[in-house]
Amino acid sequence: MGRKLDILLGRNSKESKIQTLSKLAISRIAILRKHREVRLFLAWSDVVQLLSLGHQERALLRVELVIKEQNMVDAFCILECYCHILAQRGILIQKNMECPEELKEAVSSLTFAASRCGDFPELQGIRTVITKIYGKEFEARAVELRKDSGVNPRIIEKFSTRQPSVESRMKALEEIAYEKGMILRFKSAAHEVGH
Repeated sequence: MGRKLDILLGRNSKESKIQTLSKLAISRIAILRKHREVRLFLAWSDVVQLLSLGHQERALLRVELVIKEQNMVDAFCILECYCHILAQRGILIQKNMECPEELKEAVSSLTFAASRCGDFPELQGIRTVITKIYGKEFEARAVELRKDSGVNPRIIEKFSTRQPSVESRMKALEEIAYEKGMILRFKSAAHEVGH
């Protein structure tokens, strides 16, 4: 009965666990990314409203949320690409006791991301399978960002908990103002930006 059900549901019994988890993660990422895109739009709208009311200093504070939400949207896009790679090539993971070089970045980056996304069960499952296959040392190297971890630097940047710098917040604010045809004037600085 189980095999018939798998066939009816289009499941491939030869598919590895990592491939199955990767496909499930792709579906979850679509939901999580959509949620973050809504939050990004709301934060962006708040900044536009603050700018239109002439509250540039408050908008500069609020744009931090825009940056954080954009980072998460970007991170989910990258993770989705890695999950597609594992869904297609995951059988290589099952066959090798060492991570194939062509999959190292994807596997390491997903392991690192899993340590930062506690509410993402499919990603936690991928991390568990990877740890079982390649060992705790491989996992620790990715999670702790040790030398030769293989984690994509963009993923590290997107999951950073550091507060965005004033320069990056100004740049984001300038982009929003430019897009809306607004001029920025800050009282506290001799900094005036006009577009």
